[in-house]
Amino acid sequence: MSGRDEETPNQRLARNVNELLGELRVAQAGVQILFGFLLTVVFTSEFRAASGFEKAVHLAAVLLAVVSTALLSSPAAWHRILFRAGRRDDILRAGNRAVLAGLVCLAAAITATVSLIAKVVYGPIAMAVVAGLVGLTFAVLWFVVPNFLANHSVRDTRPSRVPPSDSAAAE
Repeated sequence: MSGRDEETPNQRLARNVNELLGELRVAQAGVQILFGFLLTVVFTSEFRAASGFEKAVHLAAVLLAVVSTALLSSPAAWHRILFRAGRRDDILRAGNRAVLAGLVCLAAAITATVSLIAKVVYGPIAMAVVAGLVGLTFAVLWFVVPNFLANHSVRDTRPSRVPPSDSAAAE
């Protein structure tokens, strides 16, 4: 029996909330770096010469980064406000939704930023291609792969007992 099997429901909730907050630290770093980059761009002379379309895409990326920041930081604020009230289950349920929405906004902000760079450097066709590839990459890695793994999680995850000499043949 593992330590997790011996957890009380309250201990499990506390662990799950702590895991959620830990995951947020990773996502927040990416949002902060992107947001800082996007904020500095507007103060360059090149940005003043950008087309209205390019400025609109930039603003959309900034707003997506802002919404992502709000969504990804909200579970930490909720935890700080509600944890003494025994509301960990509510924090976890709503926090999971907020994090997923925040990740979608982060992926969209990164996609918009990279596609804008592609447009400025190589033109509108490159922008469309890059936006499609980046968006597809996020969709597959962040959402398709986890769904695939969830649907195929019944496999035995114990290490195989194949002798070392037969390991290459077993793969």
